[in-house]
Amino acid sequence: MEKLYTAEVTATGGRDGHIKSSDGQLEFELKRPKELGGQGGATNPEQLFAAAWGPCYLGALGSIAEREGVDVSEANVNVLVSFNKDGNAFVLSADLDVHIPGISHEEAQTLAEKAHKACPYSKATRGNIEVRITAI
Repeated sequence: MEKLYTAEVTATGGRDGHIKSSDGQLEFELKRPKELGGQGGATNPEQLFAAAWGPCYLGALGSIAEREGVDVSEANVNVLVSFNKDGNAFVLSADLDVHIPGISHEEAQTLAEKAHKACPYSKATRGNIEVRITAI
């Protein structure tokens, strides 16, 4: 494996803390959402994960579609990352709702699933969290 790029982010304070990237381009206060007993009003790890996964997924979708001669330039993905309780443990789950205008639902679902197989974020979660990919 050849490293092409490494992102560096320092986190302090946990879910009610702060994050900052080494280049200063990313800097946020973090707050637990009200649904998890926090005060809300700031971003949280689940939002950040969804924000990172979406563009990576669309990049994979674009690569797959280009090879198949399909225009996905107007595609979008709504990524929902959920924080769940499973017995005495906490786990994540995700739903990726993929909209690809101009093609049939069946073709969109096939492309959406192929992109999920190719996306590095999808690969990282495979077998670790429940993920649903749906063409809408």
